[in-house]
Amino acid sequence: MARDLDDTGFLGGVQRFAKTSGAVGGIAARLAGHKLGLRGNREGHAEDLKAALGNLKGPLMKAAQLLSTIPGALPEEYANELAHLQANAPPMGWNFVRRRMRAELGASWERHFSAFSHEAVAAASLGQVHRARLADGREVACKLQYPDMPGAVETDLMQFKAALGVFRQIDGTIRQDEVYAELADRLREELDYKREASHLELYRNILETVPDVTVPSTVPELCTGRLLTMEWVRGRSMRTLLEGEMTQDERNSVARALFKGWYTPVYRYGVIHGDPHMGNFTVREDYGLNLLDFGAIRIFSPRFVEGVVQLFTALRTENEELAFQAYSKWGFQNISRETAQVLNEWARFFYRPLMTDRVCSMQESNDPAEAKEVLGRVYDGLKRTGGVKLPREFVLLDRSAIGLGSAFLKLGARLNWHEMFQELIEGFNVDDLAARQSEALKKAKVPAPLQ
Repeated sequence: MARDLDDTGFLGGVQRFAKTSGAVGGIAARLAGHKLGLRGNREGHAEDLKAALGNLKGPLMKAAQLLSTIPGALPEEYANELAHLQANAPPMGWNFVRRRMRAELGASWERHFSAFSHEAVAAASLGQVHRARLADGREVACKLQYPDMPGAVETDLMQFKAALGVFRQIDGTIRQDEVYAELADRLREELDYKREASHLELYRNILETVPDVTVPSTVPELCTGRLLTMEWVRGRSMRTLLEGEMTQDERNSVARALFKGWYTPVYRYGVIHGDPHMGNFTVREDYGLNLLDFGAIRIFSPRFVEGVVQLFTALRTENEELAFQAYSKWGFQNISRETAQVLNEWARFFYRPLMTDRVCSMQESNDPAEAKEVLGRVYDGLKRTGGVKLPREFVLLDRSAIGLGSAFLKLGARLNWHEMFQELIEGFNVDDLAARQSEALKKAKVPAPLQ
């Protein structure tokens, strides 16, 4: 009976649908009350919502976190609580793990290993990680997907779409149709661990000339659609480091590695890692970086990256016409000049650390308190000018910028962000980027994105 349930996931799907339907229903009722002025205990309601979603496995939790990063999409109390959600999935027990490994590698799967940890050493949003040693002595990490995650993803996406429909009825200032489409495609891609293995190979190639960053190699013969086996790399969590003593130079080194690890792929190859969560990397002994998780990878069109660079140039030179053109390349469709001016206020704040040509902390150039004020004005401005439809490309770029900014703030790093950015975009040419991207994707055998 257990095997049948593992294969179909029907019972789990029904239970999950009930849980998520209740959570979304609660969101709808509480948001409606908020918009109608029936505020009540909004902080308490937000904490209840966090608790309800936090008991689910990854997909809906990821959707909620993403929504919390989009200004104006949720009342502040809800956004604050959802932003701090973490994976809270119960681990698969050893007997269950053995069945799952047998399903992926066959009945004699254990012959590949001289040791395999019975307990998971880490939890990912869609699976869990076990440390192991191959028969030839190599230490590896095996990421094994939880059962019936495709069904869980589809159930959660359905509920997330319903929640977005509720939000739009209450306040349609920021239209999120493309946010949903982007999240749906990226989550479905994350289910395919063979695709993630190709992403690892892609990043190994892209970052091979960046000594600050290590990308583990894969073990192709032990990778399937639901099992990813990669080299075990040694490092410490950033949370552990932050709890101890770090010199300013050490803090700067970690921040520099993060900056290079995330933005070299963007501006040289048009590829972004969309989830700079602290659990997705560790810090080496020399304060360089180990990148570990490559599920949330987004491949941009070269034209989009050109728009990002163009907007930076437009803001530095105060060229409103160039900025207007850049928004079109970003994917903002049919916006008015007035809407573009509102977006410029957001963009000036977004780009400010990169335009500040001196050594400074992220707090000095991009203060969170000021961010709240700026985003409030931008939201009001967008509402006044008829709202805006967020382009798909905005989603993971925004998420990465917020995640990295948070890491830089926690580190207290002091760097010349402008100088590092200028090194990346010096001599930028969209045709060169297109050629590099095409060659890199072909070499790593990355499947075509869902869109």
